Amino acid sequence: MDKIELKSAIEAILFASGDPVSAERIAVVTDSDTEDVLAAGAELAEEYEAQRRGIRLVRLNDSLQMHSAPEHADAITRALEQRRPPKLSPASLEVLAIAAYFQPVTRAYIEQMRGVDSSYTVGVLTERGMIEPCGHLEAVGRPTLYRTTDLFLRTMGVSSLEELPPLPEIAGSDAAIKLQEKVEALRQAEEAARAAEEEAQAEAGAGKTREEGAVGV
Repeated sequence: MDKIELKSAIEAILFASGDPVSAERIAVVTDSDTEDVLAAGAELAEEYEAQRRGIRLVRLNDSLQMHSAPEHADAITRALEQRRPPKLSPASLEVLAIAAYFQPVTRAYIEQMRGVDSSYTVGVLTERGMIEPCGHLEAVGRPTLYRTTDLFLRTMGVSSLEELPPLPEIAGSDAAIKLQEKVEALRQAEEAARAAEEEAQAEAGAGKTREEGAVGV
């Protein structure tokens, strides 16, 4: 399969799926190499962005996924009458930071790090798809282990956990300080993404106003 056919196949598979699809699986069904699939996906992503298309292609670890362009979020919300997901709370960001840097983790471990009951927050993040169960710890009671998901990567604007700032070797009271720094970094990443989205929406609205004014003249 040549590159054009491979890119076309990747586009069709991701459009039909809606969810992340591993590059390895795409390689199998297209009789290609995994590296070629990832390279073709990267080219598609660049083309979509350069041409200001309404869709985007992102890499999440070794999977690919197609999603709508963030600058059209407001139009999509109004057209489909969808509610924008609520902003992550400080408690949610703390739990996500612990899960991201120390996964897989149990709820007890999260509570030990935070010093407060975290059952509600863990449940909310699981329901929202930001973390997910990934097995059980071989200990008394076999508590559930949790890890972050691809949705977490998309929300934070990274392709893999390796892109998160490294967590240095820490112990004692320094752990709380360093963890708080990582929580703040996650918060800033979320706010930056939200600000960019709102700025794009504002520019789109301003452009529409100018067009209506021109028509009126």
